[in-house]
Amino acid sequence: MQTLTYDFPAGQAAPNAVHVGVVASGDLEILLEPPPSGATDSSASVRVRTSVDGFDTVWHDVLERFFTHTSLAGRWELNDFGATPGVVTLRLRQAAEAALGGQP
Repeated sequence: MQTLTYDFPAGQAAPNAVHVGVVASGDLEILLEPPPSGATDSSASVRVRTSVDGFDTVWHDVLERFFTHTSLAGRWELNDFGATPGVVTLRLRQAAEAALGGQP
């Protein structure tokens, strides 16, 4: 089990808390909490817990690509059980859309 942490700049605070996906074989669970009210830091703080060691660079690249296009501030918790980069991107998009109330 490996835990990775990342911070990405973000321009908009997540307005809602979100839970998408499940921790199961080949899948990923994402929990997103909005920044604390009154917070001046506009960043996406990401913690990844993964059952697959050695993919630090892949995680960083997938997350950087996502947050470059969707700069949503908050605390992101990703619990992985062998998800592919495509599944990770899908779950991240689902979480962002749910947090924004269906707005992409």
